[in-house]
Amino acid sequence: MKIPSSPPSIEALLAEYAEQGTTTHLAKLLAMDLGVCDERGRYTHWDKLRFANPPQGLSAQDYWFVIKLARNKLARKLKLTDHLGKPMQFCVTDVMLQSLHWLDQHAAGQIAMPQPIANAATRDQYLVSSLIEEAINSSQLEGASTTREVAKTMLQQQRAPRDKSEQMIANNYHAMQAIMDLKDEALSPGLVFHLHQILTEKTLDDPIKAGQLRDENDQIQVVDNRDGRVLHTPPPAKTLAHRLQALCDFANQDDPQHFIHPVIKAMILHFILAYDHPFVDGNGRTARALFYWYMAKKGYWLTEFVSISKVIKQAPVQYAKAYLYTETDGNDLTYFLIHQIEVLQKAIEALMGYLAHKTKEIAQTQQILQYSRLSGQLNHRQLDILQHALKQPHQVFTIEAHRHKHATSYQTARTDLLSLSDQYGLLDKRKQGKGFVFYVPANLMARINAVSE
Repeated sequence: MKIPSSPPSIEALLAEYAEQGTTTHLAKLLAMDLGVCDERGRYTHWDKLRFANPPQGLSAQDYWFVIKLARNKLARKLKLTDHLGKPMQFCVTDVMLQSLHWLDQHAAGQIAMPQPIANAATRDQYLVSSLIEEAINSSQLEGASTTREVAKTMLQQQRAPRDKSEQMIANNYHAMQAIMDLKDEALSPGLVFHLHQILTEKTLDDPIKAGQLRDENDQIQVVDNRDGRVLHTPPPAKTLAHRLQALCDFANQDDPQHFIHPVIKAMILHFILAYDHPFVDGNGRTARALFYWYMAKKGYWLTEFVSISKVIKQAPVQYAKAYLYTETDGNDLTYFLIHQIEVLQKAIEALMGYLAHKTKEIAQTQQILQYSRLSGQLNHRQLDILQHALKQPHQVFTIEAHRHKHATSYQTARTDLLSLSDQYGLLDKRKQGKGFVFYVPANLMARINAVSE
């Protein structure tokens, strides 16, 4: 990946204008008000803006100078710093405010709660499914090579991981579960270490490094795996304890006179942990886990049901560029924040689409059954089985996988499946070991039709 070109500094441009021997041009630029975005409303980095067609006869440098001045006036500086001690900062644009309002409505409000999630009977099914999706995609972003289907089966059947990739995914799933139990706690180095231990169990070359800050002997750099180019060199190991404590203080302190929107704060936690790279491995997964933890802490309950890593994985270069744009433009976090807001919106929209699709499928299954004596007799878990059986006629169901998918007891799951096989004859039951597995019969539709009133 090519590292973006660093923009000219305001100081360098002022010196250049002074050398021109006239204040007329500078006065003209200082009087301009072009806002913080380009003519298309985008918060553009110099790497792209330098190729744009500037308005009002300005040069590319003039255009950048005017925009950067506006950004500096709007910027909010943080106590969090880069490795040189220079503060991180960010702007909140009108487009960002509109998106944050949308997120407040859809991720924290109760009015627009999707029916499948509002329904206590089906809520756990979708929560388990979402945790599985995030566990798989977050791990694959960090190099896990297991396919989605194999990983999903492993988690649903609670099978022990067979290799490092599967272990990464299982760890991520357990960390996502742990976040819900930790959301009421203040952020502390110990909590971060605990999450990292869960995320890296049995995956590190040196197991003692789990939940431990890297030291001077750990040479850590962020590189592009395609060409080996160094993209980021994290802060020195000797500064990490202080930096982690500063990050915890930032998370825990809410100053009403210096309010930072919770979604923005969650994303800053994500960025800084990844920027610091305090561990020998698992930094990206830990950073994304912190985002989920803070969103849950601040009441953005719908975030439990979405996978930001799934969206990030669709365009990983843009994720990396969001970091690089920030680092090459004076620690301006706005690039990263805009990217992550878009990611979160896309993840929520994908969830809404998925829920609408699943609701439609359930309704179609109920319609198929409406003229049989099965109408009103099957619970939502059994309808889900039939829905999948009609779509995937070669699918095999187990009691353990069904129990885990719907977060129910073993006995309830067993009753669901035995009822479909023994009482209604809609599944075929076969002995496997000490238990049973259940198969979709080739003539399922005929059997459903045969169950008439």
